Amino acid sequence: MYSYVARQPIFNRQQKTAGYELLFRDGESNAFPDIEENNATCRLLVENFLSGHSSLAALGQRCFINFPQKSLLRLQPLMLPKKQVVIEVLESCEPNDQLLEAIRQLSQQGYLIALDDFDLDPRWQRFFPYVHILKLDLMKIGVEAACAYLADHRHHKLMFLAEKVETHEEFMQTYEAGFHFFQGYYFSRPELVKQRLIKPERMVTLRLLQEVCRPQIDVDRVEQIVASDVSLSYLLLRFVNTAERRTTVPINGFRQALIYLGEERLKVFVSVVATARAARHKPSELYALSLQRAKMCELLAAEGEGPIDSRIAFMTGLLSLLDGLLDQPLATLLQQLPLEAAVTSALLARQGELGILLELVTAYERADWDSVRHASQTLALSAERIGDSYQQAVSWAESYLAALPG
Repeated sequence: MYSYVARQPIFNRQQKTAGYELLFRDGESNAFPDIEENNATCRLLVENFLSGHSSLAALGQRCFINFPQKSLLRLQPLMLPKKQVVIEVLESCEPNDQLLEAIRQLSQQGYLIALDDFDLDPRWQRFFPYVHILKLDLMKIGVEAACAYLADHRHHKLMFLAEKVETHEEFMQTYEAGFHFFQGYYFSRPELVKQRLIKPERMVTLRLLQEVCRPQIDVDRVEQIVASDVSLSYLLLRFVNTAERRTTVPINGFRQALIYLGEERLKVFVSVVATARAARHKPSELYALSLQRAKMCELLAAEGEGPIDSRIAFMTGLLSLLDGLLDQPLATLLQQLPLEAAVTSALLARQGELGILLELVTAYERADWDSVRHASQTLALSAERIGDSYQQAVSWAESYLAALPG
């Protein structure tokens, strides 16, 4: 399955791209489908923004996203990173007290607010202290009226966006009037973007991996993610109760498991479980190989003379098959994980000592003995130690596979 979204660039006065407006689409046709606007907004967020896609806007540029009344009253924009979005208040919204309070809260939280297709209705003026951008539709209100309105409201701390700029003449008129941003067919038509849809269960997996890859794990956030998925919670408890260093008292809750494991073992523990979740509909051999590769990297890192952290080595080996487990390009997935640069370089280009270690492990899997020999010399690892670590890793992976629910 695929998700669809159209993006139309927004330009500044230097005619450089300042952001993109995201427009919901339901298929190959580049037109808004017959769908209720709240449903369209929810699907756009889930399918194209919260699912982990990173190609909707260039790095450092904001996404302008339409929000109807119901979504704003529910404060749904709080789901999104405030430094990456502009909240567009749809023209169909009613400027009542409830909406004013919602906009006030969002603005105080640091979100940029834009009034979309602003029709010069004076009832919106009490919103201006919490609004940052007014989008004036030139086709609806006319170029002269738009320019006149800007001239009359320069005293407000507002930026003005000329929307539906169709000709060079319209651009020059609005530019000379002082508009800050410009959007329309004169510059670019909306571009349809088609992306493979990440299933909800895999979104949970990606969120979990994002948390355990951070330098300092947020236990409350991990607990919240796991608690939102019953099957994932069950899988976690199964793992902790069958771990090789088991507690004498059975673990009955995730909070208890966190206390028992400690932060560092929790990182390894949750990364293993997240990978298991990703592999639910994949051949068991793929998941087994990711566990095996992770353990072998960890064992060799602990044995070698180089400064490779064994815990980072474990994570690197585990993530090396993430593209196959989540059906997404590895480079795309890694952009969404807060990994150290050394880990990313190792995974994508086999660079650095960590990359050489990963190359050694993968070469051993495919019986590429020349590559094994070269990497082992660089890392000062003996052939005997490499063989032993492989056998230990296979055994360890099998023990974890045995703990998976049938």
